[in-house]
Amino acid sequence: MEMFSFYNVENLFLPDPKPLHRLDPTKSGLKGWDEKRYRNKLFKISHVFQLIKEENGALPFLIGLSEVSGRKVLEDLVEMEPFNSEYGIVHYNSMDERKVDVAMLYHKDKVEIIDSETITFFFEIINRKNTENYDTTRDVLFSKIKYKETVVNVFIAHLPSKREKDVNKPKRDFILNEIRNRILKIVGSEKEHVILCGDFNENPDDENLVKILYDNKQEKVLVNPFQELFNTRNYSTFHYKSGLLYDQIIISKSLFDNDALSFQSAHIFNSEKISSQVRNFEGRPFRTYAGTRYLGGYSDHFPVFVKFEENKNINKKVENEKFK
Repeated sequence: MEMFSFYNVENLFLPDPKPLHRLDPTKSGLKGWDEKRYRNKLFKISHVFQLIKEENGALPFLIGLSEVSGRKVLEDLVEMEPFNSEYGIVHYNSMDERKVDVAMLYHKDKVEIIDSETITFFFEIINRKNTENYDTTRDVLFSKIKYKETVVNVFIAHLPSKREKDVNKPKRDFILNEIRNRILKIVGSEKEHVILCGDFNENPDDENLVKILYDNKQEKVLVNPFQELFNTRNYSTFHYKSGLLYDQIIISKSLFDNDALSFQSAHIFNSEKISSQVRNFEGRPFRTYAGTRYLGGYSDHFPVFVKFEENKNINKKVENEKFK
């Protein structure tokens, strides 16, 4: 059994330098973000994956992350248990205004990185004075990896949020359409496997995430196993009273019958150990901040993961190839 995971870790920044004046804005935008709180945050995130390992018998071999700021925070994270420096990092700085990016961690003994790049988006700003004439958002991270002779194309996204009457919807539409076009080329002409994961700021039944599953002939090329979880009221995050499943992992149909990786099941890791214990918020993620108030929790999202069943015959085949 192998696992692929995605986790929005809620604002993983390096500690802020001490301000010259008490009311000076901080680099992170967080209140009181010092070394102690940073180290506690790293411990909390690593502990989440320790719990996943304890409950499932292994760590995910690939991990998508969002809301990380810079490579150093990832280097600090993978040095900790349960990663123990066995995981490599794929990360690029984006032009996001909040300086948060997506990234991928991979088990160095299991995964070979063939190629990686960012997909960057620029949007024209209309009717805004005294600013540049374009707006940026978080990059989409693309990686082509090899796992036991199987090539998989991985897209990791954190799409613009729903706020101010969903002013960002046209951006999400555009980004998802671009990702869809790339995926159709990969599964169509290149005949390779695809995993698309991220915080989409949309639920599985929203139009964009339904459309992306089909090619131009309306034939299904991707499967979203988180649709069923959402239909049965399983959520990864919350907004006021609404449960949301913005965090999803979408896979190509070819990964349902593959020698090395064959889809088995989808999960939201909503363990009580990383959930809020406050009566009105029971069953919700125990977050790091609520507005400007520091709570000291894990994240405002639960991690999600999918399990793949390994074909034992492929393991023997790989071993045999070593001795030829």
